[in-house]
Amino acid sequence: MSIDSLRRSARATVSGLPRGFWWLWLSTLVNRTGAFVLTFLSLYLTSELGHSAWFAGLVVALHGLGGVAGSPLGGVLTDHWGRRPTMVTMHLASAACAAALAFVTSAWGVALVVLLMGVAMQAVRPSINATISDMVPADDVRRAFALNYWALNLGFAVASIAGGAAAFLGYRTLFLVDAVATTLCAVIVFLRLPETRPERAASKAGEKAAEERVSMLDVLRDAPFRTLVLLNLLVCVVFTAPWIGLPLTMAEQGLSPSSYGMVIAVNGIVIVGFQLLVNKVTERRSPVVLLTVSSLLFAVGTGATALAGSAVAFAATVVVWTIGEMVHVPTNAAATARLAPEHARGRYQGVMGMSWAVAGFVAPVLAGAVVDGPGSDVLWAGTFALGVLAAVGYTLRLRKALCEEEPETVPAAEQTSGTAPAAEKTAAPGPEKAVVPAAGPSPEKALSPGPAQAPEPSPASGS
Repeated sequence: MSIDSLRRSARATVSGLPRGFWWLWLSTLVNRTGAFVLTFLSLYLTSELGHSAWFAGLVVALHGLGGVAGSPLGGVLTDHWGRRPTMVTMHLASAACAAALAFVTSAWGVALVVLLMGVAMQAVRPSINATISDMVPADDVRRAFALNYWALNLGFAVASIAGGAAAFLGYRTLFLVDAVATTLCAVIVFLRLPETRPERAASKAGEKAAEERVSMLDVLRDAPFRTLVLLNLLVCVVFTAPWIGLPLTMAEQGLSPSSYGMVIAVNGIVIVGFQLLVNKVTERRSPVVLLTVSSLLFAVGTGATALAGSAVAFAATVVVWTIGEMVHVPTNAAATARLAPEHARGRYQGVMGMSWAVAGFVAPVLAGAVVDGPGSDVLWAGTFALGVLAAVGYTLRLRKALCEEEPETVPAAEQTSGTAPAAEKTAAPGPEKAVVPAAGPSPEKALSPGPAQAPEPSPASGS
């Protein structure tokens, strides 16, 4: 493939999206570029405050627990209050928590702040995903989610590299920089991003249409979506396991923590370097096929970890499941948007985000217990089995729900008056994960869909 063809491919990948999306993309990049708290929290707790590794693990788990509550909360606020106010409020709340960590030193004070930060960080993700679903034409939604996920990983990679400044600036200064970056993200959203929530329909009597009264229980009663959430939970568990199991397995093989750092850095390098290419290769493909293939890549990549015996072999397994991550995260977010009624997009994205948060809270504990008990080989055999099970589930249970011909739709942002910037069809000029501590999983990866969420996966992700 020539340089010119690569340029044309890259231009096609980023063209045709509304101006509002690029402001959202920029806010994600700014936010994640300053993401120092999650990257250095465990080191700060142990090396600076003198807490035990057990307490540091507990605090990280509390961040995940906050995400379990924050995701549905953010979904409800997104639909009832609006996308933009939810984003601005939760970004500012997250910034306040990051700033508080620079001054709070008591053990349980830090634990409380991190718990609240988990709530705020996860609560913002449904509003981001719903905004993308609102403003981007249906045929381009998956591409938009992939580009936003790329921005998240690009920013997170920059944050991890810049975090070397901790040696002379100190962790507290980095936490304040995190707070400033998150506040700047909120300012960008407030000043440049239009509200995209669809206007409430009304009956002839002037009352809200019955179709808009969708509770969280109604969301869970949606059988195809419930299946999508449960299968995503399986994939999230498989995806999260390496962030705790891989360093332990490499240590069993006699490899150093620095070797783990180089191996896991492959994840961020591959995403930043090849996400746009993966987008081009997978565009217009069936979501069921993509979800099935990504689940199998997770299964093969994590399962092959049991066979690896060198840093190069471990890095190869990371490449395999990272490709699965690049395919799965945007496809799952787009599938959620496809199944969600436009007036309930926030709640649907919130429930989906909760599956990432639950996996981020539960999977590290289970992975550690399995490695300490039956052994690492059992862990990787289990992740292989779960990945294959998810692939079978996508193929058998969601083919009809996700492969039906989608009707031509007009983005909700175009239907709402006063949101012209979000509805433009021309690309706006816009700005064109990273190494984690060897002691444990990357919290952002474990929690976001990725982010997000993603996310954050978050994981994170998802999201």
